[in-house]
Order: sequence, then structure tokens, then C-alpha cells
Amino acid sequence: MLGNSNSVLIIMGVAGSGKTLVGKELAKSINREFYDADDYHSNENKQKMSHGIALTDDDRNPWLETLRQNISTWLGDGKNVVLACSALKGKYRDKLRLSENVVFVYLKCSKELIIKRLKKRKGHFFDHNLIESQFETLEEPSDALQINAANSVVDIIAEIKDKLNTTQD
Repeated sequence: MLGNSNSVLIIMGVAGSGKTLVGKELAKSINREFYDADDYHSNENKQKMSHGIALTDDDRNPWLETLRQNISTWLGDGKNVVLACSALKGKYRDKLRLSENVVFVYLKCSKELIIKRLKKRKGHFFDHNLIESQFETLEEPSDALQINAANSVVDIIAEIKDKLNTTQD
């Protein structure tokens, strides 16, 4: 499906689902560039999240617009990219889905697993107390590849590659 076509794979899910880790490892294994949407948040947004304040749609809109522009550029330049991005609401995904070459991979897992993971996380701006708001905001996608995020990273990547029929370049 995506082996040689120009595309952006968006690894999505709540904080702690493994987006960045899976995204980086997947990108390496299929010879793609990796980007983390967290890097495009404003300092104000990062400050809010680090203080346990959930972002509003107004907070997210400039961030989503930046991501949309980047996706447009990547597709226009013929790049194959893996992007780690929460994309929790359908309208966020709609904004990022510029074509059929933007594919969402949803890392689904339980709130209990996420809480356990986030309590272990060090040096990240996301306050683990925001997990409730993440699950409240999450609109599970019906049009994304759904992967069980409780599996090992190796198993997750193998499943993604198998389901998307991607090949190592």
C-alpha cells in the first residue's frame, strides 16, 4: 500500500501511548524521516501542559496549522515521513489529512497502562495529571489503523508494516 508511494504516516494516541518511540523506530525500519509534533508546540503550550493545564482548541489551532503546512511541504517535496502526533479529535485529523497519502496509525491502550507509563517518564513537559483530559478529548478514529499499544515496540512495528504492506527501502 505505502511501500514506494510518497506518504506521511501519523502515529497518534494519547500521551504515553508510545507515539515517539514507535514513530522513531518505525521511521528507521522503513527508511523515513521522523518528526515529533510536540516539537512544534509553542512555549506557552508547553508551559500550560507542564503545569497540568489542558490545552484548548484555540491553543491547538496554530500548532495544527503549522503541522498542516509541514505535511503539505513534505508531500509536495516527495518526502516519506513518520510524524508522532496526538491528533486526538476527528477535526484535528481532518485538518491534517491533506490527501489519501496521509495515513493515521492509532496506538490504543488503557488508561491504567498510560498512567503507569507516565509516572515513570522523566524530563518530559507533559504533566501526568492531564491524562484524564487526554481520554476525555480522545475521539477514537474509525478510519485509522488500530494497534494495541500494550504490545512491545518490535511487535507494534511489525504489525504496522504488515498491515500497511510497507517494505524496507
